[in-house]
Amino acid sequence: MHYLGGISGSGTLTCKGRKIGRAFYDFDGFFRQPVGVTSCGEIQLASPVLREVFGRRDLQLLTDDGRRLDLTFSEKKLPPSSDVAHVDVTGELPITPQSWRH
Repeated sequence: MHYLGGISGSGTLTCKGRKIGRAFYDFDGFFRQPVGVTSCGEIQLASPVLREVFGRRDLQLLTDDGRRLDLTFSEKKLPPSSDVAHVDVTGELPITPQSWRH
């Protein structure tokens, strides 16, 4: 597994095409044969909204720079007042090392 770097920014969290709310993200990227680019990291959004969607498997993040990323929660429990959650990320991830910050 090769560490590519990180990406971060803001976007709109959606569920089945319906807008849920604005979110901030901070992800790390890795390249692994034969899978290709994988990513994981944190999303941050309003605590009540996060509690509402936590555990769902049909979430996407439409980043402000136009990427559509599929999110899967990595944790089984969310602390009651948390506004941050760890996620695994797939979808339209950058594929070149230059697209990730080091």
